[in-house]
Amino acid sequence: MTIAENLAAVEQRIGAACKRAGRKRSDVTLVAVSKTFPAGRVDEAIAAGVTNIGENRVQEAREKKQQVGRAARWHLIGHLQSNKAKDAVRIFDVIETVDTVDLAQKIARASETARDVLLQVNIGEEAQKSGVAPADVESMARQIRAIGGVNLIGLMAIPPLGDARPFFRRLRALRDQVGLAHLSMGMSEDFEVAIEEGSTMVRIGRAIFGPRG
Repeated sequence: MTIAENLAAVEQRIGAACKRAGRKRSDVTLVAVSKTFPAGRVDEAIAAGVTNIGENRVQEAREKKQQVGRAARWHLIGHLQSNKAKDAVRIFDVIETVDTVDLAQKIARASETARDVLLQVNIGEEAQKSGVAPADVESMARQIRAIGGVNLIGLMAIPPLGDARPFFRRLRALRDQVGLAHLSMGMSEDFEVAIEEGSTMVRIGRAIFGPRG
């Protein structure tokens, strides 16, 4: 199947999940995750209707974005080392993986205008994953909101393997507790459940671009 055909199928599934949850399709932003795919495939996706592109690595995105001929909003969805904050703000419109106050401060100092950021939460409290502990979300959100130069718009998480629904529910409760607008949760294998549980941004790669080599 082509990217346009895959995208149409994904859109149908998003629409159905929104309907089940009593939500509007416009409530959910689709971020097409293009990591490892070449610029030509990104252009193809944007031509098919994608308006938001997600990338995991600063270096890969820097090289790719220069080759992409069509406009989109770029999201960093992979871990950001603080020494790459300057590069990141030149490339990305949204940085979804802020997990320390220090990183937020570096992003703010490197940004000419306030950068949209999300606070990454280690919702399953897994040792191998980045993100703040759920118990620290309220304090961290308060500190980041006090920084000029970043605009904290939501929470982001990658749940443990298995049944993601309880983790999505917990993240939504945390988001509501701190009063933010967005929830970035849900990928190719679980985005419908994420939408049912309140996700406003779904990060979908394989279901749009196909399997990675």
